[in-house]
Amino acid sequence: MCRCEGIVALADENQKNCNCVVVLGPTAVGKTCIGVQIALQRHGEIISADSRQVYAGLDIGSGKDIADYTVDGVSVPYHLIDIADLTHEYNVFNYQQDFYRLFPGILSRNLLPVVVGGTGMYLDSVIRNYDLVPVPENKVLRAELAEKSLEDLGKILLKLKPDLHTREDLLHRERCIRAIEIAECMQGPAACGIRRNMVPRPEIRPLIIGTTLERTVLRENISIRLKQRLDEGMIEEVRALHENGASWERLETLGLEYKYVSEFLEGKIKTKDELCEKLTIAIRQFAKRQETWFRGMEKKGVTIHWLPSVPDKAVRVSAALELVDTYIMR
Repeated sequence: MCRCEGIVALADENQKNCNCVVVLGPTAVGKTCIGVQIALQRHGEIISADSRQVYAGLDIGSGKDIADYTVDGVSVPYHLIDIADLTHEYNVFNYQQDFYRLFPGILSRNLLPVVVGGTGMYLDSVIRNYDLVPVPENKVLRAELAEKSLEDLGKILLKLKPDLHTREDLLHRERCIRAIEIAECMQGPAACGIRRNMVPRPEIRPLIIGTTLERTVLRENISIRLKQRLDEGMIEEVRALHENGASWERLETLGLEYKYVSEFLEGKIKTKDELCEKLTIAIRQFAKRQETWFRGMEKKGVTIHWLPSVPDKAVRVSAALELVDTYIMR
């Protein structure tokens, strides 16, 4: 990932017509702070791109930090946070449709949409316009696929859809079958009716700003933030979610903090020290996967303007605002 050092290169004239900002990066690098400052100083509203912050009740573990959206008594409006509950699985299709529904309204008020988050697939789905559709289950097709090996399923899927967004579908049987189901349906007569009921994609011309930190600093940030969340009551939050009806299995599917704290409360992890050790390693690995995803976006043609990888947030905010003033024509 190449990084600018605070000097914005002359932008190509064809690129100086962006209508929104995306602030992305791995966990624990201060994305929210940068996004909020852009929204505050350039008249914008935040659109979250976090797969766990969409759920009400997932506060400490997901790092919502709602207080960060108010600076010196001024509140920055935010969207797509606390919009779902754990009884339903909120997925990338839901996110894309909610985003498409929300985006034009912000522009119509002459405000700047500022997308902030680290969930790569959510970001990629709106940046590169994933072709996602609400296809119903096809029991006949599933019966035909039931006896096939994962390798054979992969071959079928690649024949139907050689331009897969993610190869993860090829690694998991259920995901592969679902992907085949969708591809089959969308190549048939039902496709037109399904698409008519979908929210159309607005014109999205993003300025994409990336921010990260040197590895040692990032690791230290992860450790510090984990301790803060534990001190703030993260274990108690997960216990309360379970007592209010969320099964351990459901909480574990949320990953990271919710998975490991659930395992601690179930007795699978014996001590808090073991919990901290395992969770720290898992979050560091997650940060690496996020950076790998963003590098993959760049390889597919997405331009990401990387801020200086310095701990000083003021330096990064200044560099981000310079990019905004260069690429956003208002």
